[in-house]
Amino acid sequence: MQVVKEKISVEELKKMSEKMFSNLVKAVVDIDQEIMVVDAPMHADQEYLLLESGSKQEHLWGFNIYPDQMGTSGFIVFDSMINLRPSWGNRSRGVDDPQIQEKIRKIVNKLVVK
Repeated sequence: MQVVKEKISVEELKKMSEKMFSNLVKAVVDIDQEIMVVDAPMHADQEYLLLESGSKQEHLWGFNIYPDQMGTSGFIVFDSMINLRPSWGNRSRGVDDPQIQEKIRKIVNKLVVK
């Protein structure tokens, strides 16, 4: 697992994705601290790392990055079990709130560089 606080290249993500089925990289973002964790078999492991580092549950969202799709709508796919939060209004594995989706996209696009 790697915590990304500054920048990570799409090439690094491509190398990570080679280890995963479907050439994806699992990621969890903290939308408050604007950091993310990448490169783990499960979003729950990344979530745990951020929680242990002081992140708050309500700021953590899981998704998949498809490095080969950078610059397209398929680059970020909101699909993670950690996103299931019915008591907070998120009733799917996706991210139901469009404002949170946009915030995640902005953070990822700031952290991932060509």
